Amino acid sequence: MSKPSFPDEIEFRGLNTPIRTESSVRNLAVEGVIPADIRGAFFRSVPDPAHPPMTAGHTLLSADGMVAKFLFTEGPDGTTAVDHDLRYVQTARYQAEQKARRSLFGRYRNPFTDDPAAAGVDRTVANTTPVFHGGYLLATKEDGRPYRVNPHTLETYGSWDYAGKLKSETMTAHVRVDPVTGEMFSFGYEATGLCSKTMSYFIVDKDGQLQSEQFFDAPYCGMVHDMGLTERHVVFPVFPTTADLDRLKAGGPHWVHEQNTPCWVGIMPRYGKVEEMRWFPGPPGSSAYHLMNCFDEGDMVHMDFCWSDTNGFPFIREDSGIHKSMQEIQGGLLRWSFNLADPAPNLAVRGLGPPGDLPRIVDADHGRPYTRGWYITVDPQAGPPIPAGPVNAACNLLLRVEPPTGRIDALPLGAGWAFNEPQHVPAKDPAHGGWLLVVVDQQVGEDDFKHALWVLEADAIGKGPIAKVALPFRLRQQVHGWWVPQAALEAAK
Repeated sequence: MSKPSFPDEIEFRGLNTPIRTESSVRNLAVEGVIPADIRGAFFRSVPDPAHPPMTAGHTLLSADGMVAKFLFTEGPDGTTAVDHDLRYVQTARYQAEQKARRSLFGRYRNPFTDDPAAAGVDRTVANTTPVFHGGYLLATKEDGRPYRVNPHTLETYGSWDYAGKLKSETMTAHVRVDPVTGEMFSFGYEATGLCSKTMSYFIVDKDGQLQSEQFFDAPYCGMVHDMGLTERHVVFPVFPTTADLDRLKAGGPHWVHEQNTPCWVGIMPRYGKVEEMRWFPGPPGSSAYHLMNCFDEGDMVHMDFCWSDTNGFPFIREDSGIHKSMQEIQGGLLRWSFNLADPAPNLAVRGLGPPGDLPRIVDADHGRPYTRGWYITVDPQAGPPIPAGPVNAACNLLLRVEPPTGRIDALPLGAGWAFNEPQHVPAKDPAHGGWLLVVVDQQVGEDDFKHALWVLEADAIGKGPIAKVALPFRLRQQVHGWWVPQAALEAAK
């Protein structure tokens, strides 16, 4: 695909090639049989830069947000019909650049490097997670407020602040929804402005109405990409990838990883006051983007997450002067346990699985003891992975882990293949473990790829796909996704 106006860099080659095309396709070709349990919509965030960057130091994290939707309905012959739609999120940033027909925004999350024409324009690209809650579909990214999107047409309605109730300037892309109460627990960091260490913690009821918001200060302005929820607590992990206002004003990077600075984990009662927050220090230089789950066990709070000994993004390591290849990074799926009855801030560590990321559990298990989860990683036996994504390596191995037993099952793809983040869909039969939806990329030429949505048995991934849905066009890689059952989708606002 020709891309003469984009730099010849990894961020714009191969799987990272800009597509810049909205589309709608009905009745995609299906190989195999899709279970009748799978009725609803699989929403995906698929960033795609609409314009070449105006400055050096570009990252895929700056790409304009797009929302994709696989819609599963019953076809006229009783089988499952699959449609696909893909639309840009009409953020203020996207609209300003469309009008100008060029990029107006500079370095990642640094407004001091923008074109003067971008002054005062909301910078978020809303490209990380399509959050569905309370009948609303929200395109989110942690550097701003979300954008509300019509879940049926993917039309953008505009920036969303819960009818003026949300005061935080930012909202995470990793909210936690309690499977029993239906409440959404969320937060924002840099909540009162660029590089502020102030965070917001807020709760939204099952109908999508904001019920409470509190503000507190983190130990420093660090990256807080994800949060944890238990039946009694909320968990805020703060890692030493830090922001500094003077550095930004000088035109520097938003993030620098401080290898000798400890991380911190804040824990408080989920219906309590922020003054009840208790901070636990963790190993210096630690980094993580995604939590698998958190749960209570007596006075213990367990946090299961994808840990590494430094930041996983090459562009952040480069800006930080950390000369470490991906192969040199130590990591794994870890459980950090905190004893709230112990006055000393002790931390117990247990390994649960090999390095990887983009973990997923059954939605009904959020905040509770759980028996299994899934995540993706790079298979060291398969040769060099396809260069892609913000870590410059696409994952080609799907893992299923059982924390209580230590069992690990795997589905390897081999060289020239890549998994996107998996999504669990429950089965109607409670004795069945449900299904996994995962988009798979296959390299078929030097710069040519095919894509398909695979359906897997969640508890028997080694069998391989029971159904495949072919995509008749090129795709960008997904960041995160969200499953919405048919009844919830039909009732959506």
